[in-house]
Amino acid sequence: MSSKAPDLNDIKRRMEGAVSAFKSDIASLRTGRASANVLDPVMVEAYGSRVPLNQVANITVPEPRMLSVSVWDKAMVRAVDTGIRESNLGLNPIMDGQNLRIPLPELNEERRKSLVKVAHDYAEKAKVAARHVRRDAMDGLKKAEKDGVIGQDESRSQSDKVQKMTDDTISEVDRLLADKEKEIMQV
Repeated sequence: MSSKAPDLNDIKRRMEGAVSAFKSDIASLRTGRASANVLDPVMVEAYGSRVPLNQVANITVPEPRMLSVSVWDKAMVRAVDTGIRESNLGLNPIMDGQNLRIPLPELNEERRKSLVKVAHDYAEKAKVAARHVRRDAMDGLKKAEKDGVIGQDESRSQSDKVQKMTDDTISEVDRLLADKEKEIMQV
């Protein structure tokens, strides 16, 4: 099997994917008004596998501080309730037949701090993903150099570019985290 130098465009795309996933994660952290996005990270045990909540139910916002979840299959109501309770979002659904009403608690100081902690966890996950992409790229560069596909100078130049992409990605995650933290902590 012949090796080839890692594709910098592919590496950039994968790092952007880590930032995109992070943006999606922090969008689910609510900051005052109810939003169906709050339940995006919720996974439900359904039909023998874990699926996103929006694949087994419809989510609406009937009031500013209330979410309503209409479960399509009556047999799934308990699993949806469990998924929401175990999601670390601090939500306590109220079962009403095939519907769940979810009152959103007032954002007090303690709740805000806990949301910031969740945001930091999401940020760390995104940084780890970016570092994995960097590690894969560096391993590919070492192998390509060892196999004689690229020279030492080219390998060093590519390594520098990969490191710059990693640094830029981590800076972007830190910037997004700081913005979200400020948004959460505003009273």
